[in-house]
Amino acid sequence: MTAPLHIQAAGMVTCVGLDAASSCAAMRGRLDGFAETRFMGPDGEWLIGGAVPLPRNWIGAKRMAHLAAGSLADLRRQMPSGSGETLTGVPILLCLAEEDRPGRPVPDPAALAGLLADILQIPTPRLQIIAHGRPSGFVALDRARRLVAAGEERVIILGLDSYLTAQSVAHYLGQNRILAPGNANGFIPGEAAAAVLCTATPGPLRLTGLGLAREVAHIYNAADKDGLDLPLRGDGMTRAYQIAMNEAQVDLAHVEYRISDLIGEQYFFKQATLASLRLERGRTPFQDLWSPAENLGNIGAAVVPVMLAQLMTAEARGYAPGSPALMEGSGDDALAGRRCSMPCGGPRDARRLRQRS
Repeated sequence: MTAPLHIQAAGMVTCVGLDAASSCAAMRGRLDGFAETRFMGPDGEWLIGGAVPLPRNWIGAKRMAHLAAGSLADLRRQMPSGSGETLTGVPILLCLAEEDRPGRPVPDPAALAGLLADILQIPTPRLQIIAHGRPSGFVALDRARRLVAAGEERVIILGLDSYLTAQSVAHYLGQNRILAPGNANGFIPGEAAAAVLCTATPGPLRLTGLGLAREVAHIYNAADKDGLDLPLRGDGMTRAYQIAMNEAQVDLAHVEYRISDLIGEQYFFKQATLASLRLERGRTPFQDLWSPAENLGNIGAAVVPVMLAQLMTAEARGYAPGSPALMEGSGDDALAGRRCSMPCGGPRDARRLRQRS
């Protein structure tokens, strides 16, 4: 990165907690929020999902607005000034589902902004929309560092998504991508909202490199109109690793642990493994791999802010395996199929970061 970007605070609403502190504690304790949903699975049984236990049974845009408002309210309580008006005027980079994804839960961001203003009792927020699904947060981080470099004091990245809509469930059941009896190679649909505050001022978590690349052999490449059916070599993720680690001046052998948006499908595990095998040299100790999907399911565009909140909390509370960490994520198709990675660390980086040999 041209200059380090710092994460000062985070707010979350997930199926295991209605704030960042409880959500991170639950994920650290290996708790999950999986339960039967109101959707029927292919075997006639209720589908398992990671629904957020809200106080009322809101649906549609109102549900999404309350998820987003909850994460912003949690973030606001932690922001340095402590004022009720700290969100006023701060640009919000809103990470959403892909525009062509069936059943995307926020079809009208302008309506969402109005609902947020009503719920939080603030002026209508300045939203910048980034609709690339799971990789949206990495694109938002790139935009945030540019805004901070251009003079913005604070930037908020807000991730909001849900796979628990009727159209989404029907679509992914039809593609045999949802975990169910008879299909072990699938994901658990979930929903979440998470917000992080980015600044140039040193904070609990420092982001030192960012790599964005594309994978031609994405999970849908065999179904493309060209019908290439290319073999997966992990080229996109390998390239993203290289770019990010070059910028951070670290190699994979000296990354202490990784955190990934792995959602449970074999394709993405294979991709992460191939990238590691192609780049890691000279390391024998265990390198831990964290994934929020183990506790929350597939939360789509909310996953990168959730991972940032996990990293920040682990660093602040002293249970991180080490520093630096490598955060990775990827999308499904050629358009949104970015392979992204970013080395992260806290104040201990000055003692622990080792240069590439």
